[in-house]
Amino acid sequence: MNDPLQLFGFTTAPLELVSFVLALITVLLNIRQNHWGWLFSIVSSATYAGVFVQARLYGDSGLQVVFILLSVWGWHQWLRGSNTGSTLAVSRLSRRGWLLAALAWLGGFAVLSLFLKHFTDTDVPYADGLLTAGSLLGQWLLSRKKLENWLVWIVVDLLYVGLYLFKGLTLTAVLYGVFVLMALAGWRAWRKTS
Repeated sequence: MNDPLQLFGFTTAPLELVSFVLALITVLLNIRQNHWGWLFSIVSSATYAGVFVQARLYGDSGLQVVFILLSVWGWHQWLRGSNTGSTLAVSRLSRRGWLLAALAWLGGFAVLSLFLKHFTDTDVPYADGLLTAGSLLGQWLLSRKKLENWLVWIVVDLLYVGLYLFKGLTLTAVLYGVFVLMALAGWRAWRKTS
């Protein structure tokens, strides 16, 4: 079922290919603020969890499980997350919000890196921890429709390209390169509505 495929000159597995397509659909729907993106996020996260276990990226694999939970919550937030129980509007972080976001990313990096270094056989505990923490922050900000989620994703996705190339996940590296461009488009589109 997961035998390697040749695609555009590089090798990938069917599960990685399916995950790739689902993830693209997710981000396209997020840019358009379409709540159905959360459903695709749930399915994409489930399939990518398997891809990352095979690559020994345990932080990323565990992150996909958290993404599933955050996607259920995010879906609810987008539909009923405002104070009035109606759809959530795009908003911006305050200065205090920026500070808390930076501290959360730094704290998450410290905890996750140490855990991955001491309790798993990963060969990239610091990169995995840094990007896992950043991804959690980006997903939380996206769930709350904070404009700055796109800035976090631009940084995280750029760094993920290098990590996935290092791990031999070429298709996923390409996906994250596309995600950088999509995050830029998301930033521009959401900025007009905030």
